[in-house]
Amino acid sequence: MEGNKFFPLIYDLAMRPLERRNFQNIRKRLIKQAEGRVLELGSGTGVNFPYYSNVYSVDAVEPNIGMVNHAFKNGKHAEVPIRVHDAKAEQLPFNDQTFDSVVATLVFCTISDPVLALNEIERVCKPGAKVILFEHVRTEPNWVACTQDILTPLWKRMCGGCHLNRNTLDLLEKSNLTVEHVDSYYKGIFLTIIARANGLSLSD
Repeated sequence: MEGNKFFPLIYDLAMRPLERRNFQNIRKRLIKQAEGRVLELGSGTGVNFPYYSNVYSVDAVEPNIGMVNHAFKNGKHAEVPIRVHDAKAEQLPFNDQTFDSVVATLVFCTISDPVLALNEIERVCKPGAKVILFEHVRTEPNWVACTQDILTPLWKRMCGGCHLNRNTLDLLEKSNLTVEHVDSYYKGIFLTIIARANGLSLSD
């Protein structure tokens, strides 16, 4: 992702119709659930930054320097302190048990080693920390899933390493995080996922 210089220039423009139609509301609902000190993975151009309000601070991680430059601009309009770090999800520059919440929106499709990234999330989360995801995933086996498989090799080259057919929910369920709630959009192509670190439930 960090090698694609042109992707940041077209990303916001390309995503604008989806953002206005539905994604914006999904992001707002999810970001409201974040609390305390927040880690955002793959913050991109900072599209989530305006939605943070009831949190202490946000540390945003983004490996694409072009995206980071855009994110700094959006961070200036945020209601809470936001620090943007040039780093990868697979190698987070934070101490163990640092964060109360982790947010990732449309990010895990681009991460080179998602299993390692999940391990890093587990490491930097406090016990019971909330993990909040909005991702597109491979659908159940049907013509859409087959299309995702066929398009993925070309799509990765064009769109910053994005895997159309990555099953992020399955990866989460195989990790040490506990999945607590899943909502489906656009016939299962997009999911919102709420999980917890160390297997603690919402009532704990």
